[in-house]
Amino acid sequence: MTTKITWLGHASFQIETDGKFIQVDPFFDGNPAAQVKAEQLKADAVIVTHGHGDHIGDAAAVAKRTGALVVSNFEIVSWLQQRGVENGHGMNLGGSYRFHFGTVKLTVAHHSSMLPDGSNGGCPAGFILKTKSDGNLYFAGDTALFSDMKLIGEESLAVAVLPIGDNFTMGPDDSLKAIDFLKPGIVIPSHYNTWPVIAQDADAWAASVTAKTSAKPVVLKVGESFQL
Repeated sequence: MTTKITWLGHASFQIETDGKFIQVDPFFDGNPAAQVKAEQLKADAVIVTHGHGDHIGDAAAVAKRTGALVVSNFEIVSWLQQRGVENGHGMNLGGSYRFHFGTVKLTVAHHSSMLPDGSNGGCPAGFILKTKSDGNLYFAGDTALFSDMKLIGEESLAVAVLPIGDNFTMGPDDSLKAIDFLKPGIVIPSHYNTWPVIAQDADAWAASVTAKTSAKPVVLKVGESFQL
């Protein structure tokens, strides 16, 4: 089955692969870019990269309504379980685990991870999802550029999803260096244009990607999908 990636706004994505629906960093309430509500989503799994409200915002609501498995670092999973999420799997950086929807490996992200109530959110992360049919997908999460992305690039990435908003994460220029390190076939931008402080011209970014890297840029509109 073809894997389909849908941008739901900000850093929220839906991955549909092998008949399973995976929600990444679901954040809709308070998200001016969102066009859907948490109650409208199907979910077999929810993956949360770190504890900030614009990433974990609707994770509990989605998981409790659907019974979806929540995958994140140990601290975040424990925090969500204290709030009624029954189905959680805690991990930590560098670890991988084979789930019913594919294998997830948590990767380093250079960021912060305080939870909305000030609790310890553990280490921020990105992740590689190894799908059963369409290769490896890398979601960087919120991160600065770091040279160990070269090691992540050794994973033969079909897709890399990278933040380009700047201010809180790497911006367009550093993302080009990241693409050079990662060498994905396709790159999709995230974490931009939600608020003025992270406003970016995604079309100009895509032109730079085409001119300066070997990756194919795919700029999605909110609600738009890309099929591998």
